[in-house]
Amino acid sequence: MPEVVVVGGGPAGLSATLNLARALVDVVLVDASRPRNSATLRSHGYLTRDGFRPTELRALAKEELAAYGNVEHLERRSVTAVRREGDGFLVEVGGRTPAEHVTLSAQAVLLATGLTEILPALPSIRSYYGMSVFSCVACDAWDLRGKALALIGGNPDLARRAVHLSRWTDDLTVFTNGSEAVTATEEEDLGALGVRVERTRILDLDGERGAVRAVQLEDGRSVPIDGGFVRPEWKPAAAFLDGIEQQVSADGFLIAGAEGRTAVPGLYAAGDIVAPGPQQMIIAAGSGARCAAAIVDDLQTATLRSALATLSEPV
Repeated sequence: MPEVVVVGGGPAGLSATLNLARALVDVVLVDASRPRNSATLRSHGYLTRDGFRPTELRALAKEELAAYGNVEHLERRSVTAVRREGDGFLVEVGGRTPAEHVTLSAQAVLLATGLTEILPALPSIRSYYGMSVFSCVACDAWDLRGKALALIGGNPDLARRAVHLSRWTDDLTVFTNGSEAVTATEEEDLGALGVRVERTRILDLDGERGAVRAVQLEDGRSVPIDGGFVRPEWKPAAAFLDGIEQQVSADGFLIAGAEGRTAVPGLYAAGDIVAPGPQQMIIAAGSGARCAAAIVDDLQTATLRSALATLSEPV
């Protein structure tokens, strides 16, 4: 049985698995193989891999992990439950057939499942998402610099995101889609930056072959754009935790320390599942590597304590 089960095969999980493997930890990586960035044609901001396809990065990572005999990679498999057992955990892993269902016992579990992303409910949004409409400003705004852009959302942080995005363009319209996401004061402040606020509900996006060209409003108006960003709803992908209470932020993200330790001993979290920062692949990968170092340290500490306890027993 493994010492550690890593749940999630994105940049955080893959990076953590590699570093655990090199520390001689027996590790099982459970990978549902349904990455959130599957719609992204090119990823950016990853040193030496700027403009790489996320699928290529995953393929290279899996090839590297295959060289380590202490790694078992369960692909296209999902964790259905994680629950406490003694000082460790039982991890239930589902499969395509009953024969593939397994139960793993581990000393530690790393959650690297990322987020479930809920996009604004616009009929054609999937036709443009990842090609000319994005969610990560830090990742994709450079490629849309100087163009007429839309920012669509209904969350209270929409105005702050608009201020950030205005660095890359002086032609920005914030679409609240009928919500009260932007206050009157925020609208005035955005106006001082040259950012327009449109409160009318959106009917749909218009364009062709992945290139968005306009936002169609319910009142019949059409606002021309060359690209845009959305502020999705994000939910941590951790519904499989069985009876394990987690500390979460006001936005519902898992709370973990700088090294990935959660409030539950032996349970760690890395990547986009934890309270958010910039959601970039390179940050998630770094988070996984740092968390792996903490896991190794904690495993060694537990081993030392066990050895000292054995030595102190009467003979």
